[in-house]
Amino acid sequence: MLRLENPEYLYLLFFVPVLIGIYILMRFRRKAILKKYGEINLINRLFPDVSNYKPIVKLSLILFTFSLLVIGIANPQLGTKLEESKREGVDVIIALDVSNSMNADDVKPSRLERAKQFVSTMVDKLQNDRIGIIVFAGDAFLELPLTTDYSAAKLFLSYVNTGMVEVQGTAIGAAIELAIKSFKEEDKKYKSLIIITDGENHEDDAIGAATDATKTGIIINTIGMGSVNGAPIPIMSGNSRSGFMKDNEGNVIVTKLDAAMLQQIASAGNGKFIRSAGTDPDLPAILDQIAGMEKRQYSSKLFTDYVDWFQWFLGAALIFLIVEFIIAEKKNKYIASLNLFGAKKT
Repeated sequence: MLRLENPEYLYLLFFVPVLIGIYILMRFRRKAILKKYGEINLINRLFPDVSNYKPIVKLSLILFTFSLLVIGIANPQLGTKLEESKREGVDVIIALDVSNSMNADDVKPSRLERAKQFVSTMVDKLQNDRIGIIVFAGDAFLELPLTTDYSAAKLFLSYVNTGMVEVQGTAIGAAIELAIKSFKEEDKKYKSLIIITDGENHEDDAIGAATDATKTGIIINTIGMGSVNGAPIPIMSGNSRSGFMKDNEGNVIVTKLDAAMLQQIASAGNGKFIRSAGTDPDLPAILDQIAGMEKRQYSSKLFTDYVDWFQWFLGAALIFLIVEFIIAEKKNKYIASLNLFGAKKT
């Protein structure tokens, strides 16, 4: 397994295109200044030793050197020893509503973005628990199977958006049924399902699905995103809003939090309903409940020993730097005298 010990230093690589842009601007500026003194080809003949290409070569070598130094500081490491470790934890699946109504901004910056912020914070607080992610609208999909790789969970979470599920709607029951299949059937405990939605369920029997889930040992908590007064559903064009959704009569559709539905689902699932309207959901309440659940023991394989590779990149950077230092900016008279391309001398 390959990892970076200090990945934050990779942001320095953004300076590479900046330096290239500065160099291009300087070249154009130099050419503009030379034009004031005469025709460019004539000036080049007056200074035959000046090379037009060596500065580009030297710049390329400097940029390679800089890039290799940055990667070396970030320190790539290769895992060499894989060990099996025993852990105790709970299996937690997050079912995240990605229907269009989650774009409503009665919860800032939007219902979905606030929900993603909550899940990201929750992942940071977990320790030995496994986490999975389900996204649902009119249908449900397992985005991330149960894993202890919290970095992967946050990476998948960052890509969640309301365009992920083509079939629109809010099928909470389908998400619960998929969660039942995603947990281990033989376990009658250690399982927690957290549904984050605005609760406008129009597709199926979510309460019945929650009742079936409890028979398999799943505890269901619901988090309601949105306000009772509601908000219009924006029509998104890229990252900007182009209007609001309307019904067949031309009236703007207002989406409201269905707290009663979510309360019933949580009651049927032996869990809690938590409302989020302008404030973050009560994360400690969810974490305390997970911490209080009986833990299951499972094994996971982790790399315990890593070998540093930074010295290879620093060594290569030193070689490029020496080559750049050796290359002169003027033309090499001996190479020019070889007349490699058979050019006729005048």
